[in-house]
Amino acid sequence: MPVLATTRSPYAAYVGIDWADCKHDICLYDPTTQHCEFSVISSRPEAIAAWVDGLRQRFNGGTIAICTEQKREPLIYALCKYEFLVLYPVNPQTVAKYRQAFAPSRAKADPTDAQSLVELLLKHSDKLKAWRPGSATLRSLQQLVENRRMLVAEKVRLTSRITAALKGYYPQVLDWFEDKGTQVFCEFLTRYPSLQAAQSAPNEELEQFFKSHHGVQAKTINRRLEQIEQGGVLSEDAGIVEPLQLLVAALVAQLQVLLPSIATFDAKIEELFESHPDAELFAALPGAEPQLAPRLLVAFGEERQRFGSAQDLLRYSGIAPVKESSGQKSWVHWQASPEGGFPSVGNWRGGVARSS
Repeated sequence: MPVLATTRSPYAAYVGIDWADCKHDICLYDPTTQHCEFSVISSRPEAIAAWVDGLRQRFNGGTIAICTEQKREPLIYALCKYEFLVLYPVNPQTVAKYRQAFAPSRAKADPTDAQSLVELLLKHSDKLKAWRPGSATLRSLQQLVENRRMLVAEKVRLTSRITAALKGYYPQVLDWFEDKGTQVFCEFLTRYPSLQAAQSAPNEELEQFFKSHHGVQAKTINRRLEQIEQGGVLSEDAGIVEPLQLLVAALVAQLQVLLPSIATFDAKIEELFESHPDAELFAALPGAEPQLAPRLLVAFGEERQRFGSAQDLLRYSGIAPVKESSGQKSWVHWQASPEGGFPSVGNWRGGVARSS
């Protein structure tokens, strides 16, 4: 396949890498020979380092452009430490659409994808942006906010499953606690795993339990005690109740371990965020709560020229409306931009609205 020839190339070589768990398919375009060379290397760090060293020696340390999919963080992190490499992470949808444009049959092969990445660099470099790693603080903050978002999603999953199981034999406890993702809720279920267990406990014991957890008002405690006393058993069928109790106990144990981990992430995020020079700017934004402000900082990054307008950020984050029309019909939908920006912010589109 012919590749665009250039008389004066800004780079000593152009490389496309199709990433995989065990190996990487590579397409290298040499502007001098104007030919593509294909190779495969192992994904082991030693193999990547040896390959990069070979590039350095072959092209005498000249600047080399490398294009890969933006979701391949391990490979990008392995390459960003080399100053003579300029990285162009592209949206995976861009690569897929480009491939399908010339292969309507949807035929796919790793070497072909690597070659498509090289073509994108050579023919559409004006639409791609080189990625420059931010400071160590920002990169660490990015990982923390993305991982915290994952842990919060796991907490929601666990609390939803606990709620569904309790509705089968112990629905009253769901009315006694407004927030299910708390240690007090987990401790109550551990100590009183059924309505009968709660009703058999003395009122003084229950009252002391609720008082030991700060923030519980006296009227709330009295209401709970009254509801416990008046509660009726939903089912006494051992074939239903016992399996559900075991399930709730297992899920509660997982939730009790998860909650302190989220608190640890919160503390570390707060520490790093406050140490960043731009922290005051993002903390002052309207509605920027402690969880959202660091994520906004990560989304904007430290390159102020990256987003020339609010519309640029909307397109990057995928919340800008896309207008389409055909004939007499027109419609609007949401579509993430194919821009090759990096890094992405985990669950960014959902993250603006949900700051928990």
